[in-house]
Amino acid sequence: MAGNSQRRGAMRNPGSKKGATVGSGGQRRKALKGKGPTPKATERPHHPAARKKRAAEKRSSTKRGPADRAARSSTLMGRNAVLEALRAGIPATALHVQARADADDRWREALRIAVHRQIPILEVPRMELDRMSDGGVHQGLMLTVPPFAYADDSEVLTGDLVIALDGINDPRNLGAIARSAAAFGASGLILPSRRSVGVTASSWKASAGALARLPVSQVTNLTRTLESAKRAGFITIGLAGDAPLDLSEMRTDVLSEPIILVVGSEGAGLSRLVAQTCDWLVRIPMGEKTESLNAAVAASIAMYAIAHSRATGPAAK
Repeated sequence: MAGNSQRRGAMRNPGSKKGATVGSGGQRRKALKGKGPTPKATERPHHPAARKKRAAEKRSSTKRGPADRAARSSTLMGRNAVLEALRAGIPATALHVQARADADDRWREALRIAVHRQIPILEVPRMELDRMSDGGVHQGLMLTVPPFAYADDSEVLTGDLVIALDGINDPRNLGAIARSAAAFGASGLILPSRRSVGVTASSWKASAGALARLPVSQVTNLTRTLESAKRAGFITIGLAGDAPLDLSEMRTDVLSEPIILVVGSEGAGLSRLVAQTCDWLVRIPMGEKTESLNAAVAASIAMYAIAHSRATGPAAK
């Protein structure tokens, strides 16, 4: 019936009026204010560009340079490297042994030394060793060791033959040079701390354990170290493919003096300042069709030439 105010919904309840009845509390005025410039895409948490930036930062934080990788290296792999390290008394925290692996004399001796030194022996599947070695050739044995302890310069510069490496980046070359240096009686190695590989598990393996008994020093500036060694009585001889002097033409009286043999990088050779610091630059005679030698091979040949000259020269008689 028209005008029937009793009908349901015919009259609006005053308390249910839409909108603010007294005031907005300033919210409408605040809404009119600007919110500032729009943030960059990389600063918005849920934007694809921001997610890509976080992923890139995470990847970069896990990347490490050669020196840093060397400092963090904590495993040795391969039967020769593990056995030599155990024989040399290198501190170790665990010996990982592949389950059901073929045992030989090196394997059995490594286990005997580990038991005698009370080093925990952990038997693990081959797949686990493959994962731990990141695909390296472990031969069923891996030794967990503390970071490599570099020696002081004074510990290296004690004999009459020292090997300095200028920009060697292949850890296997470092290991091979260390093995030859130990064989020819060198008192130690000198490595630059930058733009050069440090002692890693790969270099340990390539050295067949020689790094366990050969002091290695890391220096900030190789040129200054060579100059200081020269003042202490060392003669510095650098290997350079374009040197005018043949290694076989070096005088025996020079080779009988305390020597620092400087070996350059695999590709670029000696750096300019290091080459200028050397007293002598010599080349290794090669056939015309051969451009260069591997750094480890060249170092071994030069070390043999020095040792042979000392053994057969006038000073040896």
